[in-house]
Amino acid sequence: MLHLLYILAFTTLAIVAVANLIRSLITLSADSQRSFSQMPRSTGGRFRGIPHPELLDEAGNFVNEPLLVMKSMTVEDARQQLDALYKSSPGTTNEVREED
Repeated sequence: MLHLLYILAFTTLAIVAVANLIRSLITLSADSQRSFSQMPRSTGGRFRGIPHPELLDEAGNFVNEPLLVMKSMTVEDARQQLDALYKSSPGTTNEVREED
């Protein structure tokens, strides 16, 4: 008799668990198909809402170009640019500038 009670209890728990799983899947499916109106959408270069300031140019228009452009350079080019920055910095003395 005790075995039948265990089988009945675990069958009930299994049915509740499967029903909960199906209900969660249906809710998740409905939520994924719903559109969110509070999210900004791009329409013809204009945003509804406030875009991030880095996405705007000086005039306040949307920037439609890559934000990161990298060019390859040699070690000597980088060293020359760093030396030029160092020599033009306000903290350097005239002696350092005359040595080169």
